[in-house]
Amino acid sequence: MTELLLVRHGETDWNAELRWQGHADPPLNARGREQARALAEQLRGERFDALYTSDLRRARETADEVAARLGIEPVPLADLREVDVGEWSGLTYAEIEARWPGAERWHVGETPEAMAERVVAAVRRIAAEHPDGRVLLVLHGGPIRAIRAAAARLPYAEHRKADPAAAGNCSIHGFSCKSGEFRSLD
Repeated sequence: MTELLLVRHGETDWNAELRWQGHADPPLNARGREQARALAEQLRGERFDALYTSDLRRARETADEVAARLGIEPVPLADLREVDVGEWSGLTYAEIEARWPGAERWHVGETPEAMAERVVAAVRRIAAEHPDGRVLLVLHGGPIRAIRAAAARLPYAEHRKADPAAAGNCSIHGFSCKSGEFRSLD
């Protein structure tokens, strides 16, 4: 069994402004950098066999802060990215509604289900590479939700309806993975 600790990146200005980020690459803001430092302090003394991160800047900056404290090198992976929201990137809900009234889908991006498949497959590969290990992953809200859905054995959309709570910035979520199956440790 592999123990996985999933962490959402620190806050960006776009998080604070409730803007869709997707594959956009805004940096952490001052509050996000402080959250990352607090996370690093919280994890001080913990042992991890590996640290993986989304290759997007907000996740990498968070992972770098933790890595410096733990003395471990982060491995960036594009497969751990947030869902690609296409034309919605950088927009608020109000701006999206004004441009595309009644829109229910991302425009020119990937579906949440495709993102979930991508992320779940990547995290399964990571777990298989570290059998009986302990791995820290710095991700985004959507990918964390994808692993929560997989642990609940529900399709992504169904899980989102059943559990609409989003992961907070720098929140920690524990899972185990054995034979490709996830189980929540929270």
